[in-house]
Amino acid sequence: MAYDIQRVRSAFPSLAETDSGQARIYFDNPGGTQICQRSIDRMNEYLIRANTNTHGPFRTSMMTDALIHETHAALADFVGAEDPGEIVFGQNMTTITLHLSRSLAHTLKEGDEIVVTRMDHDANISPWLLVARDRGCTVRWIDFDPQTYRHDEASVDAAITDKTRIVAVGYASNAIGTVNDVASIAKKAHAVGALVFVDAVQFAPHFVTDVKAVGCDMLACSPYKFYGPHQGMAWARRDLLESLSPYKVRPADDTLPSRFETGTQSHEGMAATLGAIEHFEWMGQEMGAGGITRRERIVSGFDVMVDYERDLCKHLLDGLLAIPGITVHGLTRDEDLADRVPTVGVVKKGVHPDTLAQRLADANIFTWPGHYYAIEVIERLGLTESGGMLRIGLGQYNTREEVDALLNVLDA
Repeated sequence: MAYDIQRVRSAFPSLAETDSGQARIYFDNPGGTQICQRSIDRMNEYLIRANTNTHGPFRTSMMTDALIHETHAALADFVGAEDPGEIVFGQNMTTITLHLSRSLAHTLKEGDEIVVTRMDHDANISPWLLVARDRGCTVRWIDFDPQTYRHDEASVDAAITDKTRIVAVGYASNAIGTVNDVASIAKKAHAVGALVFVDAVQFAPHFVTDVKAVGCDMLACSPYKFYGPHQGMAWARRDLLESLSPYKVRPADDTLPSRFETGTQSHEGMAATLGAIEHFEWMGQEMGAGGITRRERIVSGFDVMVDYERDLCKHLLDGLLAIPGITVHGLTRDEDLADRVPTVGVVKKGVHPDTLAQRLADANIFTWPGHYYAIEVIERLGLTESGGMLRIGLGQYNTREEVDALLNVLDA
């Protein structure tokens, strides 16, 4: 297998954009990646050839229905599921989580316990805090160690009790990059009869997602974080989805997945999501081992990409650690790189994160300062008053030369 970075970059039209002759360097990827050509083509094709609503007797409506089914099937393959009916589309992960949590709330009673973590994006915290408020549930927190940047195992064991009904945990941190052992947490949760909801938004662009291996009950991610359009999606076990009461209008279809996809969806967004998955298939087929099934081709695409991203992340971390005054909050040892995504949070002594981001922006290098909705992480690290961190997020199309350009600005 051979990862061809130039072929990958050629699949993203926005990488050719310049501003006053200066190339753009996209390290804002954790907030949303650039969209690949296959995704754009699928969206355009749908809007031109099949743009209408669903379940009609005419050609464009039948084409729309077929597209919707195909995209659900592709996303099932993407997350390692077998049933397209277990895939729920929505505007974004936050909206879907709020929607599903509202239905789950009715399975809870006063005194039940919900577990959340200090390492999560607030989209996987606030919905559950709201459920606890509305249903009289107790909230327990899984903490992380600010020295090791991993979950505190004693905190995990203390948080999950016989009263636990829902455990909400992030697969990878959107602030410090740690990949969490969600499979272990899921086992502990299931041992007491609790459901497990996994936020895989930051994990899904970088590693193969496999809901069966994780052993969770629900998992959410965002196509616009893996080179597709602004969409959100969730997977959940069919029996669980069928047991819940959805919030929907009366005439709406009560079968899966329609009963949780309220109103008219973004059909062009679904088409573009299919294109993003086909992009990973293309990488697997052209640069990797390929495969007979779509799932095999997707996995092959990730396999060929993982080593490239890991090497690029090491190059970034080595460069950051060599700059005086820079502190990296996250895993940095070579032996730990398999346990992180290439999302790196840093602070520089005496310089506000907003200033760092602005200096980089002046060089047409795009990064995010602040808390990026990971307010518990920033609070736990003691960085709230100082403005949070600068977040540098690598993607499959970034290069060593781009990393060097960023390092030069930070060093200056």
